[in-house]
Amino acid sequence: MASWRVPVVALTGHLGAGKTTVLNHLLLTPGGRIGVVVNDFGSINVDAGLVVGQVDAAASITGGCLCCLPDDGGLDEALDRLTHPRLRLDVVVVEASGVAEPASLARLIRYSSAEHVRPGGLVDVVDADAYFATVDTGSEPPARFASANLVLVNKTDLLPAAQRDEVITRIQARIHRRNPGAHVVVTTRGRLDPSLVFDAAVDHDPVDELPLAALAREQHGDPAHRHADAVTVRAAGPVDPGRLVDLLEDPPPGVYRLKGTVLIDSGRAVRGCTVNLVGRHIHLASHGTTIGEGLVAIGAHLDQEAVRRRLEHAVSPLDTPPTLHALRRLLRHRRLST
Repeated sequence: MASWRVPVVALTGHLGAGKTTVLNHLLLTPGGRIGVVVNDFGSINVDAGLVVGQVDAAASITGGCLCCLPDDGGLDEALDRLTHPRLRLDVVVVEASGVAEPASLARLIRYSSAEHVRPGGLVDVVDADAYFATVDTGSEPPARFASANLVLVNKTDLLPAAQRDEVITRIQARIHRRNPGAHVVVTTRGRLDPSLVFDAAVDHDPVDELPLAALAREQHGDPAHRHADAVTVRAAGPVDPGRLVDLLEDPPPGVYRLKGTVLIDSGRAVRGCTVNLVGRHIHLASHGTTIGEGLVAIGAHLDQEAVRRRLEHAVSPLDTPPTLHALRRLLRHRRLST
């Protein structure tokens, strides 16, 4: 099942920014099966029952699986275990230590030797209240943002009310000065909308398993703070590979994720193509069906009509055979995806 690929998300941030709070919030997602790679089990909310026990190998549990890295690394081995098709995980989150270099972690994931991995983006968490006293103390914005696809400006509730909007605006400007393409989401208590990170196979807890995440939600409250918008467009037939690549290389403003299945007519045969875009990471893969369902765009505060028009243009029926240049652009992204 070499075509089975699991998105692997890097979760980074300065010490105390709230990475573990974000992770525990994601683990509460109804129906979500999440793999977790950590350096220290003590950082995970074991008391809530989200993660059970220390394991030497990946152990399947309701709500996810867990691997702990040994002192000498071993990320490839952990990812190989957690992304095995038998576990059927929706996503794997690698929580970095507070001193980890985001760019290095992103490279380790992107070039992992694990067979079933695809990059799921790098989420960097910053503490809004302590931002200018910790991560951003120089004349130039921190280099760490250059690798980030999504930046969470967290703990905004700790800012003085009279200064909150001004400080958040300054932080956003610093992030975009370093990385104009980074998506910035303002949050409190790590309440990131899970749909920005991954898709749960089901939207409810399995009835035949111990509902640990459900018990945790009862204890800590329902985490459903939905801030993301979604736009869905159906495909009526084979799409133009050139228009599809145009959309992926230059997505509409605010679109952080784009996913779906489409049909590509090469002029000789019609084949299915699975599309995944996270930030600026494009991943294309062939699939064996002859059904092209369409595309879904996800992001915060989308101009939904403008996004819909772009998606409809990308999946509008192919009137003439695709050009060789368009097919080469598509094939280039497929080669880079593997």
